[in-house]
This record gives sequence, C-alpha cells and structure tokens, in this order.
Amino acid sequence: MNEQNVSTPATAAPVTVIGLGLMGAALADAFLTAGHPTTVWNRTPGKADPLVDRGAVRAADVAGAVTASELVVVCVLDYAAVRELLDPLAESLRGRVLVNLTTGSPEQARETADWAAGHGIGYLDGGIMTTPPGVGDSANMILYAGGPELLARHRATLAVLGDPVDLGADAGLASLYDAGLLGLMWSVFGGWLHATALAGADGVAAKDFTAVANRWLSTVSWFMSGYAEQIDAGEYPGEDATIDVQVAAIEHLLHAGEARGVDGRLPRLHLELMRAAVEAGHGGDSYARIIETFRK
Repeated sequence: MNEQNVSTPATAAPVTVIGLGLMGAALADAFLTAGHPTTVWNRTPGKADPLVDRGAVRAADVAGAVTASELVVVCVLDYAAVRELLDPLAESLRGRVLVNLTTGSPEQARETADWAAGHGIGYLDGGIMTTPPGVGDSANMILYAGGPELLARHRATLAVLGDPVDLGADAGLASLYDAGLLGLMWSVFGGWLHATALAGADGVAAKDFTAVANRWLSTVSWFMSGYAEQIDAGEYPGEDATIDVQVAAIEHLLHAGEARGVDGRLPRLHLELMRAAVEAGHGGDSYARIIETFRK
C-alpha cells in the first residue's frame, strides 16, 4: 500500500476508479485533489504511476479495486468492457454503489442498471459533459441517471468532478442527454464555422465575429426556451417570426455565401426543412414546428 500524499479531510469518502485513460485519470486526479482516499486500477498498470505518485493506492486486480471502496467509479472503453470486468465480481459489488461514466447508448445503460439491480448493486449511469481538462471544474456538468437517492447520498463526493445534474430514475437518460447534447454542440459548431467563414471572407477576424456570436447565442437560448414550451404543448404559434419569414432570411444567407465561395450545404439543409413545412401548410407557424419533420 502507498501512503497518501494529500491531506485527507475526515469526511472525505474513499473512492475507487477503474479505467485510467485520459478521462479516467482525470476523474481519479480530481478525487485526489479533493482529498478523497482513491484506489485505482487499469488493465495497463503503468498508467496508474502518476496517480500513485500523488497518493493513490494501486489495486493489484479488479477485485481488490472493487472491495476497496463503497463508491466504485468505472470509465472504460465501452459497456462491453464494463461487463467483462465486473460481471465476475457481482457478489463483491453487492451493497456498493457503481457509478458508470462510460460512454454508451440508453439501451446499454438500462440493461446494465437491470443487471446491477439483480445483484443488489446500487447503480448510477453518467455522462461527462466536458473533456478531461474540464473535470473538477464546477462550471461543467456531470449528468447522472438511475438513482436519485444514490446521487443524493454521494453528491458531495461526486461534486468534486463537476456539477452533478440529476436526471431521475431512468438509467438511460444520461446517455440519451449526452447524445442529444453532443448533437447540439456539433450543430452549433457547424453553424458557427459556416458563419465565421462567411464573415472571414470579408476580412473579419474569427475572434471579432465570435465575440458578437457569443452574445447572439444568449438570445438564441431565449428562443429555445420559448419553443420548448410550444413543443410540449404541440402548438406552434408564429408570434415571433414565422417560417415564411425565415425562408426569405436564409435565402439571403445562401446568396451571401455563394458570392464568397462559402460551402452552403448546411444552410441549404435548413432551407429544405423550412420549405417542406411551408409546403405542408405551416408557413405561418414558428420554427419549432420543424420538430415534427425530425420526429417522422
């Protein structure tokens, strides 16, 4: 056993981290920084060396890692790897809390939650909404689903990784939100890059355009909140800007891009969705109406 090199508050609960890739190592580092006694295990033992130097305890095997702490955090390649490692140790995990921060599908998360419940294992499925350097920053979210009471019990410990967001009892929701939020991110990145290329064609620096774009995104989020209410109600009154009006606006965007040699595939996709809504008789509705196209 290695002696701890960090000061350990009396209230700091022991934690185990299984999997020490870039993300797993960042998780273990955050626990250590917060003073939690941290046991680590990785299939390649050498990856634990920097953490052991900081005071982590290197488990000799997965079984030793599991039994070292009540709270066991796993972050490995995929759910198949999770089950390969932990299926043989189900009895050792009984009565403990398994926090699975491995990326996967909602279906895999629910299946793993059922497996855990069948063996008396507390289970939280999670989604880390940042990259490894952002772990430990309370400005970043860690999504949790599957056990609100478990999250409440271990919130103080898990909060050292990032702001814990409780999505409720359905274990599949963290993976579902994760996929949807990444899709939103890529869409925002795509729109921003297209717009930055458009402005840049006239000599505008990316940092100058982005300063204004970031302010605009706060307005966009305001629209989204209003549209969310329309979507839940199933009614799409065009009280702010109708789809008809936005069709004309996006045509201006396409013309500006064509004149500057900027790839217009992304705005053309939006125009296609808008025109389909108009042709279906919904030109006077809000942009939120287009969700019906995605649902089909």
